[in-house]
Amino acid sequence: MPSDPEDDYIPWIQQFCESFGHDYFVPIAQEFIEDDFNLTGLSSQVPYYREALYTILDYQVETAEDHNDDSSNINGNGSNLNSTKLPNKALLAHSAELLYGLIHARYIISKPGLTAMASKFERNEFGSCPRFYCDGMHLIPVGSTDIPGQETVRLYCPCCNDIYIPSSSRYLNIDGAFFGTTFPGLLVKMFPEIENQCRIRINKFNQNDFSLKLFGFKINELSLSGPRMKWLKMHPRSAKEKEEYDNCEFSIPIRGDGEVDPDALGSDLDEEVEDDEELEEDDDKTMASE
Repeated sequence: MPSDPEDDYIPWIQQFCESFGHDYFVPIAQEFIEDDFNLTGLSSQVPYYREALYTILDYQVETAEDHNDDSSNINGNGSNLNSTKLPNKALLAHSAELLYGLIHARYIISKPGLTAMASKFERNEFGSCPRFYCDGMHLIPVGSTDIPGQETVRLYCPCCNDIYIPSSSRYLNIDGAFFGTTFPGLLVKMFPEIENQCRIRINKFNQNDFSLKLFGFKINELSLSGPRMKWLKMHPRSAKEKEEYDNCEFSIPIRGDGEVDPDALGSDLDEEVEDDEELEEDDDKTMASE
């Protein structure tokens, strides 16, 4: 017994989310798309906006190819005077994907969208951080800009506060604007357990940080080859450390009496003067001549 064609029909949104390389996307509720407020400003960013929207909602859309076929069957001359105003199938498919991606960036910062993406995050569908001290922390997709066509999607680690390129090439064609810049921060704040997972990992490896050694001796952090990147990964723990961080981040060290601490700056200035004198004495000095 033949099956009903309507039973075999797959909605456009389901086809898009199940396509190869679209694992990061979640299906958008049709009610969200049909609300014009959620689509404000998108008509100026997407060519053939109305046709693309009808395609996403599974409405019948006439294309240039369909018009040409109908004209050929009616008068046999293949007239396409009106078909110039219609999109071809390839352009319509591109516009529909662009529109869905921009709507997706807005949907995932709504409550149902955050919940759906949090489920994917919990199942580790976005991958794990490659940094050893993050201990396999789950990643979150993020865009470096909200403007489409600028940058592909990146993966953000809430533990080390760094971003990474997806390990698989299947995701390198996904526009970062389809996830936006707001989503990762909002997801972390909406689900505090993510910050708790990061805190556990930071405390776990804090006492055993790796450092470079030469014949068993640690390299000084002030050395040019020292572990300067460790400073970027340090997190203030106590209220006193947080206050010290806020006061010293962009300011000159100040003594208790309100004067600039010369000891904090003097050594650096003396080293710079000595380096300048050595360069003036012999600009052609090489390692071999030493």
